[in-house]
Amino acid sequence: MNKELVIENTIGFVKETLKDAEGGHDWFHIERVYKNAVLISKDESVDAFVVSLGALLHDIADPKFFNGDETVGPKIATKFLVEQNVAKDVITHVINIIKHISFKNSLETNGKKFTSKELEVVQDADRLDAIGAIGIARCFNYGGFKNRALYDPEVLPNLNMTKEEYKNSSAPTINHFYEKLLLLKDKMNTVTGQQIAAERHLFMELFLKQFDDEWNGIK
Repeated sequence: MNKELVIENTIGFVKETLKDAEGGHDWFHIERVYKNAVLISKDESVDAFVVSLGALLHDIADPKFFNGDETVGPKIATKFLVEQNVAKDVITHVINIIKHISFKNSLETNGKKFTSKELEVVQDADRLDAIGAIGIARCFNYGGFKNRALYDPEVLPNLNMTKEEYKNSSAPTINHFYEKLLLLKDKMNTVTGQQIAAERHLFMELFLKQFDDEWNGIK
């Protein structure tokens, strides 16, 4: 098995599969996560091949676009990797990354959790793309896609959501910052992820302060 060829084929497969995806979950999102994962990997003792495949395939079928079905992505990724003659243990590891990477799954209070350094790297890379300037853009892009209100002062953020509440939420877009995005800085697994997240977190805080001032006619 030629790992470089498999990565090349995976990139082509993901580009084609996500060519009509929503703007915050398209190929460019995958590419940014992939680049971040490679960057973070340089300071971690991980299997770079597993990290690369996990980053490239982590959103091949995001459940939010498949009626909440969390089995679609793993099935698509497994079929592709088998066709690429990837070793079974690598496939198993990549599928576990896909299954456990999301923020909503961290809200589960029961069940045995899968952990690995490779998952930690890919998870940090994915979470970095949810914060900072790109994170703000993706947040409002998805809110528009779902026709959600920008903000409603009477709808307070739910800071203790269950996984099901998170999945079914239709709250205003600004609430998502308090319910998820501002929490990610303290959920980073790696030192590199923590360092990058700190700067992006600060940018979001400045944005929210400006938003609040403008909303209330202060500026």
